[in-house]
Amino acid sequence: MSVAKQIEAVRATLKEGVELVAVSKTHPVEAIREAYEVGQRCFGESRPQELKSKYEVLPKDIRWHMIGHLQTNKVKYIAPFVAMIESVDSERLCEAIEQQAVKCDRVIDCLLEIHVAQEESKTGWAWEELRAYVASGAFSAFPHIRVRGVMGIASNTEDEALIRRDFEALKAAFEELKPAFGEAFDTLSMGMSDDYPIAIECGSTSVRVGSLIFGARDYGI
Repeated sequence: MSVAKQIEAVRATLKEGVELVAVSKTHPVEAIREAYEVGQRCFGESRPQELKSKYEVLPKDIRWHMIGHLQTNKVKYIAPFVAMIESVDSERLCEAIEQQAVKCDRVIDCLLEIHVAQEESKTGWAWEELRAYVASGAFSAFPHIRVRGVMGIASNTEDEALIRRDFEALKAAFEELKPAFGEAFDTLSMGMSDDYPIAIECGSTSVRVGSLIFGARDYGI
């Protein structure tokens, strides 16, 4: 099935108000163009240099989301144009984003990535650490960062009860943090190709779907 048909099939499963981030990482610009032609405007990438190269050759009304682990020294590649950084997982990264946003005279939308999965290899804030950091008022030091919400990845398992538990933990964190950030705090990004229907049931407002749209990743890019 073509990318266009696949993306339309995924859209048909989404509730009203749930944004689709088409995860185009490792896929060629031709596949992104095909999704673009059927109206998709939000795409997710995980490598800053790859994201920058795609930005340079694709239509400028695309909203690019950085969804992978972001090293502080790579923020400079995407700060001038990125629509949202979903993977903010440390104070050091906040400092780097603030610094680059100042240089670009931008306020950059960000999500706070929380670690809820069983795998230690997954990135993200430990919940208690993030809760304390937010309560300290530390984000007032980053006027060029607009915290829009929370992002997380569920455990890699076929146990739907465990997946649901992870998503419910993210939803609870989202609700607890919301008063600290106000009305702009409106995005709960959780759910990928294998588990996004469960994520939507648990309150996700944004799903990151790649393989269902583009097929297996093209690691040769």
